[in-house]
Amino acid sequence: MKKIFYFSALVCTAIAFTACSSSKESAYRKAYEKAKAQEQQYAQPVQQQEYQAPVQQAPVTPMVQQPVQQTTTVVDNTPVRRENVDVVSGSGLKAYSVVVGSFGVRANADGLQTTLRNAGYDAQIAFNSERNMYRVIATTHDDRSSAVSTKESLKATYPDAWLLMK
Repeated sequence: MKKIFYFSALVCTAIAFTACSSSKESAYRKAYEKAKAQEQQYAQPVQQQEYQAPVQQAPVTPMVQQPVQQTTTVVDNTPVRRENVDVVSGSGLKAYSVVVGSFGVRANADGLQTTLRNAGYDAQIAFNSERNMYRVIATTHDDRSSAVSTKESLKATYPDAWLLMK
């Protein structure tokens, strides 16, 4: 009795799978034919279009930049951070340094240092072991006023620039 039951179940399963495959095949064939018809429908108007002359645009007038106004900075109000750092790459730090980037990965700091050196800065990398951060220093100065003026000039390119006092 069990053999007949298993045999009939096997036959029913085989019939079910063969019936599904023909319906899937016909559904795929219908979808393919529909897509082909749409492709031909849209392809015909493209071939029948006439040449149209390009549209002429009005000339673009260049914008004139206004001269930048020089602002005086008050040196006493500029915040300065004090950190213990060790120079990793560079000639050495003076009393005040302008930091333009901080990275946890040394390779990122090296990339910014290369960019700054290509721009003409004597860029250096210092490591803060307490925070495990590499500080990229664009310039270093003996006095605070020259460091502040350099930081303000770098603010256009590096808006997060800050002063470091060693």
